[in-house]
Amino acid sequence: MNERPVRVRFAPSPTGALHIGGVRTALYNYLFARKHGGKLIFRIEDTDSNRFVPGAEEYIIESFRWLGITFDEGVSFGGDKGPYRQSERRDIYKVYVKQLLDAGRAYIAFDTPEELEAKRNETPNFQYDARTRLQMRNSLTLSKSEVDALINDGKQYVVRFKIEPGEEVLVNDLIRGEVHIKSDILDDKVLYKSADELPTYHLANIVDDHLMEVSHVIRGEEWLPSAPLHVLLYRAFGWEDTMPQFAHLPLLLKPEGKGKLSKRDGDRLGFPVFPLEWRDPKTGEVSSGYRESGYFPEAVVNFLALLGWNPGTEQEVFSLEELVEAFDISRCSKAGAMFNFKKGIWFNHEYLLKKSPEEVAKLFAPIVVNNGSDATMEQITTVCSLMKDRVNFINELWPLCSFFFFPPTEYDEKTVKKRWKENSAEVMTELISVLEGISDFSVEGQEPVVMAWVQEKEYKLGDVMNAFRLCLVGEGKGPGMFDISAFLGKAETIRRMKKAIEVLG
Repeated sequence: MNERPVRVRFAPSPTGALHIGGVRTALYNYLFARKHGGKLIFRIEDTDSNRFVPGAEEYIIESFRWLGITFDEGVSFGGDKGPYRQSERRDIYKVYVKQLLDAGRAYIAFDTPEELEAKRNETPNFQYDARTRLQMRNSLTLSKSEVDALINDGKQYVVRFKIEPGEEVLVNDLIRGEVHIKSDILDDKVLYKSADELPTYHLANIVDDHLMEVSHVIRGEEWLPSAPLHVLLYRAFGWEDTMPQFAHLPLLLKPEGKGKLSKRDGDRLGFPVFPLEWRDPKTGEVSSGYRESGYFPEAVVNFLALLGWNPGTEQEVFSLEELVEAFDISRCSKAGAMFNFKKGIWFNHEYLLKKSPEEVAKLFAPIVVNNGSDATMEQITTVCSLMKDRVNFINELWPLCSFFFFPPTEYDEKTVKKRWKENSAEVMTELISVLEGISDFSVEGQEPVVMAWVQEKEYKLGDVMNAFRLCLVGEGKGPGMFDISAFLGKAETIRRMKKAIEVLG
């Protein structure tokens, strides 16, 4: 652990919806910052102007607002190390591009896309590096006057990092340990493009992390191949003492088969891979989100936290505060984490169980109203107390318990065939008389009276209760029968029974 204050960053590109893997990366940065009393920075990496998608930045911010992941500084959060949007930092980057050029650690290259393509076709596995750079059109092979003339003529160019062969590059990773790379296998990456006067990810990332005093870079495994280049850039600038510690998180893998999790997996298996619903501004295609699918934000956070990290205990359900307390980055896995979306559903069910009937009723009430019921909050709360343990999502409640609010308009054919016996109409008519005589229509008031009647008449309890349920519900589902009849009240219970007798005979 670095001795300096912990400062971490999450730096998405506004190129579309935020993938759930990006959410997990942000969450781990958040947990790490809070665990060590540090700061979390929100930075927008928008140097690739061709890939910018309108609305993406606002979508990302709204996603974290919904999830309860808070930032300390950055785009829309303020702070004294801004601007935090890379497109607003052009002049800052130019200073550092010049510094590398003046020190001979970078060079200007004029090769056109066509020339590069021709070289790739000519040379198998072509790489722009120490072996090939002197065959190309750049400031290492052209005179200063030729370079100046080309720039003055408005020729587009890039600035490439000059990687020297024969260097040993050590990446000290908090998850993967020491990773040793030979500089010979690295190419002279493009750091800056004159076309839009913006740096590439590699340079902008290093300069921003240095100037924003980032102490730890916690990011996805897919960035691990970039780490040696970033180490070399820190060396080139003479910033070794402030180099952040790296931690490369395991990939999120498909629920089945091989490879990393993609949107196609979600579409095929019916689960979201984005935190919020996303409408593509170009195609109009709508992708599902965890919020709109009925997940609780705290369930999503809990689910993601355990994908690639384990607390070392049997505990599975954690509040955000408990996750902060338990989080230890060294307990992150090196291997990819399979995205078991069914476990996400299980977490949502667990969080639904933890909510009081009153909390669930507030969420369920709009659905009840939209279905045309004028039930009171007290009635909705009672239904939720009886039914919430039977569902994984709030929106699954209505199909299961609409009978509380509206009488059945038809009777399930299979249930009728199985449960409505030859004498059911006669027995239900008798039961109506019994119920009419009960003054206290609570569960406690009904149950002993009805059970005594069943025993006295020597009826089969199952036959009576199944027919009773069919009368009130229209099919064979629901909680205890006396819970249902007590909720409906005497008049409505008897009205439904008479209607069923009339229809079923």
